[in-house]
Amino acid sequence: MTQPRHFVIEADGGSRGNPGPAGYGAVVIDPVTGETLAEAAEYIGVATNNVAEYKGLIAGLRAAKALVPDASADGALQVRVRMDSKLVVEQMSGRWKIKHPDMKPLAAEAARILPASAVTYEWIPREKNKHADRLANEAMDAGKRGKQWEPSSSTAALDTPRPSTTADLPSVSGPPGDAAAGAARARAALASRPGAGTGTATTAATAAASPAAPRVGWAAAPDLGAPATFVLLRHGETALTPEKRFSGSGGSDPELSSTGRHQAERIAQSLAARGTIEEIVSSPLRRCRETAAAVAARLGLEVRIEDGLRETDFGAWEGLTFAEVRERYGPDLDAWLASAKAAPTGGGESFAEVARRVAATRDRLIARYAGRTVLLVTHVTPIKTLVRLALGAPPEAMFRMELSAASVSAVAYYSDGNVSLRLLNDTSHLR
Repeated sequence: MTQPRHFVIEADGGSRGNPGPAGYGAVVIDPVTGETLAEAAEYIGVATNNVAEYKGLIAGLRAAKALVPDASADGALQVRVRMDSKLVVEQMSGRWKIKHPDMKPLAAEAARILPASAVTYEWIPREKNKHADRLANEAMDAGKRGKQWEPSSSTAALDTPRPSTTADLPSVSGPPGDAAAGAARARAALASRPGAGTGTATTAATAAASPAAPRVGWAAAPDLGAPATFVLLRHGETALTPEKRFSGSGGSDPELSSTGRHQAERIAQSLAARGTIEEIVSSPLRRCRETAAAVAARLGLEVRIEDGLRETDFGAWEGLTFAEVRERYGPDLDAWLASAKAAPTGGGESFAEVARRVAATRDRLIARYAGRTVLLVTHVTPIKTLVRLALGAPPEAMFRMELSAASVSAVAYYSDGNVSLRLLNDTSHLR
């Protein structure tokens, strides 16, 4: 019986604007030798990140199929697809539903290329998908010049040929023929050699290796590992915001004002330009859901609701100004300012209770989104709490931070327990 051929496909796609000028890249790798067997890259015009990622998957599957004449026969080919798009990996693996109308035909097209039993999917961090990322960027660069990428235009192919034997590749643990180990050998070889391979479809004889361009935004340096990075977005303004009224989870749940909707659009544009957000999680309160929806529409992502990100319940103080609370509930306000354990009048939440809720939510999200960059759309108290806990600051530090409407902060959480505050109260996108 003929043994099946084994390939690793690494694919990626990108959009500069989301939606904006977009392109994809894909590489087919021999998992035993680490050699590049084929590459594909194309500028696809204006599209979202997710559409470009699916297009990269389709191109990679087609390139692998083209290498094996009887690829559609049962047992002829086994492919392991590795991508840094959690959405594509989970949807193609059947664990997530495909809801977006633009994604359904692309997923169906990808599924038809090879038998389902011949393909498995694996998520990898972005820094381990450099080859495909570089191909996608080269395709977008070509599109910017009004051209399509072609193999003959690659200067990287003139630099260093791909190693042709396993002896040339760094040692990587794993059984012989293991797909993950073979791909890791290939990436290690890429990291140690200059240049970049790009093409619409080119063989290993003309392929060359290249590190990807540095990641822009809130990404970690490669030697520190990939943290779970939380980009903390305070919602846009409501009618209560400029009047500085207490507005928590126990009040009227106001919608965004016209100013707030404008702020949401501005931050959506800014985050799309950075291109680093991979997931969106929002408080269940309306002002956050509306802010998150504006960003999600721009990035082509879905919004997950997390109750633990809701604002403090301010009890009887909801809708009142600080002066009004001072006048009506002076002793209670003094106690609240003096102790994190004191709750607002009428059964609201203390800052200590909120801190326990937010810390538990933080831990769940860190576990869920290890190595990912996630936008958390939430409120003043949860954001200040996350910042305070990251810095190891006392509860009274909450009163010494300013958080403007639609401001952005960022905290990175590493697997060894280290935490890094990257940004606080950035409003440059609103100017």
